[in-house]
Amino acid sequence: MKTFQAWATVPAKVELQLNGRRFPMERRQDGWWTANVAEATAGDDYGFILDGAGPFPDPRSASQPGGVHGLSRIVDGTIFPWTDKNFQAPPLSSAIIYELHIGTFTPAGTFLAAIERLDHLSALGVTHVEFMPVVEFSGNHGWGYDGVDLFAPHHAYGSPDDLKKLVNACHERGLAVILDVVYNHLGPSGNYLGKFAPYFTKKFASAWGEGINFDGPESGEVRRFFCDNALMWLRDFHFDGLRLDAVHGIVDTSATHILEQLKLEVESLSTHLGRHLVLIPESDLNDPRLLWSRERGGCQLDAQWSDDFHHALHTVLTGEGAGYYSDFGRLADIAKALRDAFVYDGGYSAHRRRVHGRPADGLSGRRFLGYLQNHDQIGNRARGERSAQLMSLGKLKIGAALILTSPFVPMLFEGEEWGAGTPFFYFTDYQEPELASAVREGRCREFAAFGWKPEDTADPQAPETFHQSKLKWDELSRPPHAEILDWHKKLIELRRTEPDLADGELKNVRVRFDEEKGWLVVERGKLSIVCNFAGRRQQIPVRTGKQTVLIASDEQVQAAEGYADASAEAVAILKMA
Repeated sequence: MKTFQAWATVPAKVELQLNGRRFPMERRQDGWWTANVAEATAGDDYGFILDGAGPFPDPRSASQPGGVHGLSRIVDGTIFPWTDKNFQAPPLSSAIIYELHIGTFTPAGTFLAAIERLDHLSALGVTHVEFMPVVEFSGNHGWGYDGVDLFAPHHAYGSPDDLKKLVNACHERGLAVILDVVYNHLGPSGNYLGKFAPYFTKKFASAWGEGINFDGPESGEVRRFFCDNALMWLRDFHFDGLRLDAVHGIVDTSATHILEQLKLEVESLSTHLGRHLVLIPESDLNDPRLLWSRERGGCQLDAQWSDDFHHALHTVLTGEGAGYYSDFGRLADIAKALRDAFVYDGGYSAHRRRVHGRPADGLSGRRFLGYLQNHDQIGNRARGERSAQLMSLGKLKIGAALILTSPFVPMLFEGEEWGAGTPFFYFTDYQEPELASAVREGRCREFAAFGWKPEDTADPQAPETFHQSKLKWDELSRPPHAEILDWHKKLIELRRTEPDLADGELKNVRVRFDEEKGWLVVERGKLSIVCNFAGRRQQIPVRTGKQTVLIASDEQVQAAEGYADASAEAVAILKMA
């Protein structure tokens, strides 16, 4: 006997369609409809008929083998043979995170194919793997931020059990796994939630679609929907944490914000399971209240992405200054990010034309993720260029050194470790012509702010845009990729072995720089990260005392009493005796 349930307050009548037959459903007082069917079994397909229309997929469907417009499939989620009973995720404070996209990480682009490359990540020194969204979205390929069936893994990547095999394989190799989830909007294609109940609100709209009803009438079940979704991934699929996409797009005026509620429920699940579980939001607001304790009035989330650090590094290393990059471009911005986490923490932002942000006083650097690249900062470019295509080899090594010796939790994007030559475009596979056209036009408008012309923009709907974004693993053994990979391995090993790099106290970070001469020195305990951004060799002042060069991007870098003799566009990590 299987019980089918659906929360549906909009239709006056709900029926279950199962294997081509219709079954009546009974409405409870709380708006839930139920039906018990004895012959239902795993592998059967079903949907809900609303006032005679449909069938529509189950809002909590566990599998959509026919895509977002198809029927839902019954899955027995209790029989998977997990072997990770004793796995415990490493502390986030000691993490090296690796963000990847399932569809482009391997040629096959599936959950099972990704397992074949996990040993590379282990050898690199990665501790946490972060998957871009894997829930069911329209078409066969896309970024996943337009998901609509939030409980179902994307059919083109594999089955729910395939995803469990991937997570289990990560744990077997000592790798924790974080899943990127989107709780600020749903995608436009296959989004049938509004036909069931008031999941959305007219009070506001996010930049990507209808606003979620987290605080209006009947919002209790909406909140339950998203909290249950998060708990499912952590409990049933054994994920060790969630990355929460663009939480600045969530509006909730409730006394207990949905993010606070989510954190409380995840903490309870963590206690019950005896496993460390983390929540990492992305926010554009530079608001430390996401991380503050509940006693201080915060949501007590574990860490958050730090775009200011990225923007500060990127603009200095590339010289770009269009769009939101116009607020950055000085060594002083890198220094402030390293000391204060946010560059804009209450100061005036010319790009936004307003005061932006709030100081992150009292928070450890380990509460922030630092990165030179991520899916947004590459994919939201007209040509999808990575840092390796935008800067010299010397500056690429400087960027890697500042990320991997920073007081923040470092994150790499797939292929970054070897300076992948492949682009990473924004790609979609919408089947509706009007939606495909709207996406193309929207991308061109967005890129205009950076001075990119429509003819320079890759067509997100073109199949080659997706296929060109796939990593080419045969690059690893070729120059300069092998050299870049070796440099990342050395930096990661240094981060693991040098105690001074484990200190997340921002107040202990000392930064000196000369804007005109183009050098910057970061002091972390006995270590000094000496960076020469200039295109000429120069002597850079360092602390007095005997200094040893631990690693350097150029073998000609030398340490002397009170200064380092640094090659053009070189970086070295020195240690005081």
